Amino acid sequence: MGIVVNGWYLLQSSSSRLRLRADDRHVRYINNIEQITITNARILTLSGPDQPRRGEDLQNLGVIERGFVRIEDGKIVEVGEGEYRSASESDEIIDAAGCVLMPAFVDCHTHACWAGDRFDEFEMKLKGVSYLDILNSGGGIMSTVRAVRGASQEELTENLIKRLERMAALGTGTVEVKSGYGLRTVDELKMLRAYSEAASGVEQTIIPTFLGAHALDSENPNFVEETINETLPAVVAEFPGIVCDAYCEEGAWSLNDCKQLFEKAQTLGCPLRVHADQFNSLGMTKLAVDMKAISVDHLEATTDDDLKYLASSKTIGVALPACGFHLDDRYAPARKFIDAGGALAIATNYNPGSAPTPSMPFVIALACRKLGLNPAEAIAASTINAACVLGLQDHLGSIQEGKRADLQLLNFTDERELGYEFASIGPRLMLINGATIQ
Repeated sequence: MGIVVNGWYLLQSSSSRLRLRADDRHVRYINNIEQITITNARILTLSGPDQPRRGEDLQNLGVIERGFVRIEDGKIVEVGEGEYRSASESDEIIDAAGCVLMPAFVDCHTHACWAGDRFDEFEMKLKGVSYLDILNSGGGIMSTVRAVRGASQEELTENLIKRLERMAALGTGTVEVKSGYGLRTVDELKMLRAYSEAASGVEQTIIPTFLGAHALDSENPNFVEETINETLPAVVAEFPGIVCDAYCEEGAWSLNDCKQLFEKAQTLGCPLRVHADQFNSLGMTKLAVDMKAISVDHLEATTDDDLKYLASSKTIGVALPACGFHLDDRYAPARKFIDAGGALAIATNYNPGSAPTPSMPFVIALACRKLGLNPAEAIAASTINAACVLGLQDHLGSIQEGKRADLQLLNFTDERELGYEFASIGPRLMLINGATIQ
């Protein structure tokens, strides 16, 4: 089911009282209780204005040392200090025993829908072959494109649902998913329709993004023109208000081609996002700011001047440290960006080639080690700031009355453990839209 929130097209399931899903790996129960009270928790409310946090505000988690949160029909209705003592008999009471209660993660940049695998290329990388060399030889993105073109919509839907379940188990309540592994009108639409189907099988909110400009189809000499004039309008006709993204990089979309695409997208009412400066700085960051893009993502190769230009704008910078971990140990200068006043979000970039991880906790651990963030900054960058990237800050990203009850109860009493520990288990309790995920 698709709806438009704040001008953004999103996919959201309708909650059920009790739903059972089974596949060949496990059985998962999703139980939606009308009234829940979580008490005796260390609460990271992240309360404040519904806008990106910058500078010192990025460290303000709005902590309630011991408090409670009441939930009714999927919404937060009360947040307070001390132990809650007025629960009705119909309330489900959860004693947090001092553990950390915080917003569910918002993963604002993923490519979580794909077919096939890239295991052979992983072994090539281990032997020293670079990502761009693999891409230029017909591998990389194009190898996944061939697999997606050969897959059915049903297969793509099932693959995505399995990955979304892994993400939910690790604390992620909202997921942005890009197309871009079709690179033809029929296949880009097939991917986006698979997202609609997947949204009915999970509790998470799914935000689709059109990334038809993900790579260049060398077999189609008119590919750029067709993407701009055929594929983009066809996608917008079916998914009005969808975000338009592009990968500006050597061997992918040029600066001029991206500009033409974005100008067309703006006439069709699409917000803009862009992959820029992953390997080379081509001038896309400044152009994205000038075109009022929502975000510029990657930033590993951004120049100091462009970084300052981005930091002084309303455009959000999105760092993707799992790429550096998996590819080449190159990371966005996030500390410098924050210190310059920039609004930073972090995300997994979950994909089969450069960031094969569903784990936002791991990305937080990387952000602390490789991006220069402290745990509080990484938490804000993965919740409220990430929600701002998706235009959902009025609904998600903080624990405040009236917002959707996407919450996670961690297994520890000090939130700094999120940055300190890595490769660990998910939250003790996960709520999405008030539904407990077990």
